Amino acid sequence: MTTADLARWQADGFALLRNVVAAGDCARLSHEVDAAFAGSVGARNPLAHAWCRDLAPRLAAHPALRPLLPDGHVATQCTYFSKSTSRNWLVALHQDLGIPVAARVDDARLSGWSRKDGVVHVQPPADVLEALVAVRVHLDDCGDADGPLRVVPGSHRHGRLAPDDENRLRDAHGLATCTARRGDALVMRPLLLHASSKASGPSRRRVLHYVFGPRELPWGLRWHDIV
Repeated sequence: MTTADLARWQADGFALLRNVVAAGDCARLSHEVDAAFAGSVGARNPLAHAWCRDLAPRLAAHPALRPLLPDGHVATQCTYFSKSTSRNWLVALHQDLGIPVAARVDDARLSGWSRKDGVVHVQPPADVLEALVAVRVHLDDCGDADGPLRVVPGSHRHGRLAPDDENRLRDAHGLATCTARRGDALVMRPLLLHASSKASGPSRRRVLHYVFGPRELPWGLRWHDIV
């Protein structure tokens, strides 16, 4: 990755990396996700499965990803998505504000406590979220008709946003459509404004969305799981 590529990553908050996962590994992972989550539009904790855990350090060590991941970052979360015209949804423009933790901690700086699929989630201050890096591994080709992610370039540099600010940034910077090929990885900051439309084509869009972060959290928080 060139100096210009790194500068663009810092400015835009996202980067598409080609051929991060080999075709054979994509085929094996496709079989695993179909066996584990058959008939589901997604799952919140694929890290419970060995095949998902095994991929995390391989991603972190990939030559194209290493410059984008701070030293010592570990996989803290993975979410699986499977979108098609038969299992379809749209996602409004938003930032990813919640993280999965081991237990609730009483601290006024922490908000939005919830429990999702039995796991405690919290919304920490922006400085914690700014340290995170998401890596979306595409198990299928994702074209314009497959409900690709659309992002507002540079919006991650404005912290947690109010709805009016989200609309202002979208109007100012527009939306970039993140199409991808099988095996590609879309790397992004969770605070980057993003959305997706419903799929309209015949294909499937299966994605493993990893989040990497520092091993230790402040204020007595602990990750629910790390790899």
